[in-house]
Parts: sequence; structure tokens; C-alpha cells
Amino acid sequence: MKISKFGGLIAAASKKAALPMLQVGTIPIIKRIVISFQQAGIFPIVIITGVDEEEVKYQLSNYGVIFIPNQQPEHPQLLDSVKIGLQYLWGKCDRVAFAPVNVPMFTPDTLIRLKNTEGEVVTPSYHGRGGHPVMLANRVIPDILAYEGGDGLRGAIRTLEQKRIWVPVEDKGILTSVHNEEQLQARLAEHNNAILHPVINMSIDRETAFFNARLKLLLFLISDTRNMKKACGAMSLSYGKAWDMINRLEIELGYSVVERRQGGKHGGNTVLTQRGTAFLQAYQQFEEEIFHFTQSRFQKIFLTTKIM
Repeated sequence: MKISKFGGLIAAASKKAALPMLQVGTIPIIKRIVISFQQAGIFPIVIITGVDEEEVKYQLSNYGVIFIPNQQPEHPQLLDSVKIGLQYLWGKCDRVAFAPVNVPMFTPDTLIRLKNTEGEVVTPSYHGRGGHPVMLANRVIPDILAYEGGDGLRGAIRTLEQKRIWVPVEDKGILTSVHNEEQLQARLAEHNNAILHPVINMSIDRETAFFNARLKLLLFLISDTRNMKKACGAMSLSYGKAWDMINRLEIELGYSVVERRQGGKHGGNTVLTQRGTAFLQAYQQFEEEIFHFTQSRFQKIFLTTKIM
């Protein structure tokens, strides 16, 4: 199911290069990237896990992200992680923003600049040096998946050089690596200001909330996997809790959201009903409209007037 225009991919599997739980300020770097993605209105967000997998899931289980493990046991490569994520997101959104977890200090404004720039491969540059994140159109994903050269992700992107658009930005964070502690700390105050944003915990309530962002992600994953256990595993949600959430939603709506198909040659599965799919798509549209309105008004009322 195509759920939105912009998806996100964070590679955090490498045992050598990735430090997802490295704390900069008061939060780990993996959470910084997720916040930046969310502030730029990106959904779904996929994290390719490996190193510190359980801790990453624990930290982000309530953030509405999808966890996919890189199964390489010892030395997962960046390109392998990117291919896993792109294979999953292919066809689910028009464009994918990719960032390695070791470059966490880019700003949401840079992501929005990339979103607003048409192109098949859109890369930010700071004073002539390219950095991350990179925005990839759905139609170039097969080219990256097919790349078998020896120069990793850089080589895969180089094959698309004629399709690349460079976007100059005044954001040193696109180049700031976790392996340079001095640069990280120098960027901290500026980045904290950049991720200043209103937080709206949207839900649909009667006496209490019965639909929220986490349940939205569960419905999306059910639609994608057609399997409740796989959907739960992808978002680090317990199976029993998931069914409690679905049952409550169906009671409140007064109709079936999922269809449970039992038995058969290949076992049972779980799918969204037609009305469940329509509900999910309507909520996503509603959430996107509220997001854009909120960001615009916050910018005008608080930031342009320099109240904050």
C-alpha cells in the first residue's frame, strides 16, 4: 500500500561504524534522527537494526517506527542495510530520505529543502561538500538494488550521477560524523534549536483515546505483511496488546477493521478490510494536513516574531 509521499530510512546496523545509542545532549543519536524525520513530516520511518538492536527498540518502540534487522551476523555493510530498507519501502512512497545513523546532526529544515526539490537523487551540499541525508525517488530504487560493484553505497549513487541534483544548504550537520566528538559538541546547541518544534499527540477519542499514531502504524503493517505477528515484530509491540488495540478500535467504529482468515494450505493471515483501509488512508491525510498547518503557524507565531 502506498501510504505517503515521503518515507524515511535510517541505517543503524554496522557493528564497526554505527553508534545508535551514543548520547549527544540528553538523547541518543538514533532518536535525534527520528525526531528530525518526524518534524519534516516523513512516514513511514524504517530503521535497519543490528548493533544494540534491543536497546534501539526499547528507546523507540513508542515513536512509530519500523524495525527491520540486518541478518549479517558479524559485519553488516552499509549498502546491504540500504538495500534492505529500500526493498521494503519500494512502492510504498514516492521518495525515500536516507541517512546513516553516524550522521545525526542535520536539521529538519534541510530535509524539508530536499522534499521540496524535484529530482531522482537529491543531495545536500555545504560549501561544495556533499552530505546526508539523501532523497531518492522511487524509480531509482531498482538501480541501487541491482548495484553489485565494490564501492558500496557511494558507488551505487555514483552510477546515478547524471540524475543527481545538488542542494546548497547552510547546515554543517550534513557533514558532522559521530566519530568527531569535538564537532558533535560544537553542533549541539545549534541542533537543539533546529529541532525545536511543537509536539501534537494526535488521537481520536470518545471517553478515552481509541486511535493514535501507534495504532496507525499497526494497521499499515498489517496491510503490508498480512500477518499480525510479523506486524507486531516490526514495531516491537506485543501480540496481545495489538489485538486489544484492534478490538477496541472496532468497537468504537462499529465495523470490522481487520479480517482474520484462518487455516488454509499456507496457514491463516490477517488483512485490512476495505473500510479499514479507507479509515487508515483518511487518518493519514488528516494527520498530514494538521502537521503542515501546525508547522506553518508555529513558525509564524513563535519563530518569525523571535518570541522563542
